[in-house]
Amino acid sequence: MSATGPVEKLVRDRIPEIIQASGATPNTRVATEDEYATLLRAKLYEEVAEYTAENDPAELADILEVLHALAALHGLTPEELETLRAAKASERGGFQARIVLRIPTPPHPTHPAQTP
Repeated sequence: MSATGPVEKLVRDRIPEIIQASGATPNTRVATEDEYATLLRAKLYEEVAEYTAENDPAELADILEVLHALAALHGLTPEELETLRAAKASERGGFQARIVLRIPTPPHPTHPAQTP
C-alpha cells in the first residue's frame, strides 16, 4: 500500500477467478466508465514495457488484447481496426523493409552577441 492508497491496475477479466482458484481472495472493484480509458492506456504502457524488457513474443498478445479494448472504446471491432491498419499499410507501407530515416539536426543558431 502506498501513502496515497492501495496500488491498483486493470487486469484481465478472469484474474479474480484464477486468484480464487489458488486459494487467495482477490480485492477488486469495477472501473468507472470515466476511468476505464485511462486505466487501459496505463495497461498499454505496462504491457509494452514488459515486452520491451523481456522480448517475449507472448507479451504481444497482451498488447493486442489492450489494443482491442481501446479500439472498442472508439466503437471499432477488431476487424475494423485491422481494416484501418491495412489501409495505413497500403498507403504508407509497413515496417518489413526495416528502413531507418536519418533526421538531420538543425544547426544551432548563432547567439546574437557572437555575430561579428
